[in-house]
Amino acid sequence: MKFNNIKITAIAALVALTAFNCSSDDDNGPTGPTGPNFTGTYVQQDQMARPAINTVFVNTGSKDAFNTTAPSNQSAAFQAAFQAKLLALNPNYTTNALGWDAATFTGALATDVLTVSLDGTTTFFDGTNVLTGRALADDVIDVELLLIFGGPTGGDNSGLTSDNVGGNDKPFLSTFPYLASPF
Repeated sequence: MKFNNIKITAIAALVALTAFNCSSDDDNGPTGPTGPNFTGTYVQQDQMARPAINTVFVNTGSKDAFNTTAPSNQSAAFQAAFQAKLLALNPNYTTNALGWDAATFTGALATDVLTVSLDGTTTFFDGTNVLTGRALADDVIDVELLLIFGGPTGGDNSGLTSDNVGGNDKPFLSTFPYLASPF
């Protein structure tokens, strides 16, 4: 399913603009009497552009550091640890279906951003397009497992290259907001 990149960008901007601190010490509720309160100091607590990467590759003692490191500094700070974890998970790793060796792959993983193509196919990975965004129906976990365990052709370790979840339990909508209804 192909999504209009402008709509995805608009959704991301809307989410970013409506985020607010929901601390319980605000007498007027999280938005205050006249709307969101953007005064005070805000600290980034978490980031997870690519699902499961932070969970799998960042060691427990490094979670806070990873979550508060600017993406432009993440590869330098975490690539070596990611590579060690990749080789611990798959000691036979040489290259993946993208042709990336361990250092290249973990360098890309350690930079926790979700790239978006503004003029091409939006997909996590479709065999041709790589990390050009993420369509709702993209099976991100299967792609990540395939790139970690599938080897150069994607066909190695077939028992480890899928979570065996076939898709969303409800069809996505064809109009904004595109997400399936919760019930």
